[in-house]
Amino acid sequence: MAGNIFGKLFSITTYGESHGIAMGVVIDGCPAGVKIDIKDIQHELRRRRPGQSNIVTQRKEEDNVEIQSGIFKGVTTGTPISLLIRNQDQKSRDYDHIKDKFRPSHADFTYHAKYGIRDYRGGGRSSARETVARVAAGAIAKRLLEEWGISVHAYVNQVGHLTLKRDIRTLGYEHIEQNIVRCPDPELAKEMISFIKEVRKEGDTVGGMISCIVEGVPPGLGEPVFDKLHADLGKAMFSINAVKGVEFGSGFHSITMKGSQHNDQFINRDDKITTTTNHSGGIQGGISNGMPITCNIAFKPVATLMQDQTSLDTGGQEVTVTGKGRHDPCVVPRAVPIVEAMAALVVADHLLRSRSNKVR
Repeated sequence: MAGNIFGKLFSITTYGESHGIAMGVVIDGCPAGVKIDIKDIQHELRRRRPGQSNIVTQRKEEDNVEIQSGIFKGVTTGTPISLLIRNQDQKSRDYDHIKDKFRPSHADFTYHAKYGIRDYRGGGRSSARETVARVAAGAIAKRLLEEWGISVHAYVNQVGHLTLKRDIRTLGYEHIEQNIVRCPDPELAKEMISFIKEVRKEGDTVGGMISCIVEGVPPGLGEPVFDKLHADLGKAMFSINAVKGVEFGSGFHSITMKGSQHNDQFINRDDKITTTTNHSGGIQGGISNGMPITCNIAFKPVATLMQDQTSLDTGGQEVTVTGKGRHDPCVVPRAVPIVEAMAALVVADHLLRSRSNKVR
């Protein structure tokens, strides 16, 4: 299987299956001298882990990280960093009923078509369980970015028809982690939680949207042709399970605007070149312009329903697929740290491409 490596200078290789012994990641290219506290990695993993509330999957994984190499006395050594997270609460028998059946909108059929074999226990590497390794690596990338004054924040701005109307700059990032759905508007968060619970009772699922903001990015990151900064960020986001759409800055709304409305005019503010607006989302010509990088990521409803669905088996015969096991009724609450991790990995990679391979 190809495609398990992401990044060029700051690169990661993830491995493991949902119901295997462990998940893991090897990070290559991280400069020496970055201070790493295992508690920082653990904090990010706890934000992603299953069983954290009553609106997510009830699989119980502590997701305790083990540092196997690359960090000595709390500091990166410049050698490959290996992180391991053991699986503890697999219930593979929950998937015996679909070992010969293709679940609608899952990767079951496509994996079978590509490889002629598939790990039906939780989906193997097609499972969102794989993202635990990305979040662990993202925690390292975040620490590197902090050395350069760069921060990454993501939050839920939509669940189903419920949409955030207030600006995050007014609400404040501190409210994101104060509720289980990770929406910075406390009142809207209550509505979202109630709606997700209602959908779960129906045996159904619902989609949502996450917004991500990267601040402190200097102008000049990104390559102007195939490795545009937003192209790499788009690939990163689309590599996350259930993502169906990504937009930067004004995104699809820019269709309704005229050029005179959309152009971000340059001004000199305190001897610093900036813009009056940020419709570009901090990226122009594939290169960062120094403004905050902003993007929205749309997630489809989870494919596993606690309802009967008609499908086919490996022999092409019509069958009924019945939902079993422990699944998220809505992925966005747990996907927030995943989005942050992928954004951090991309920005860290491009930062190293434009700087020497040492921490400032």
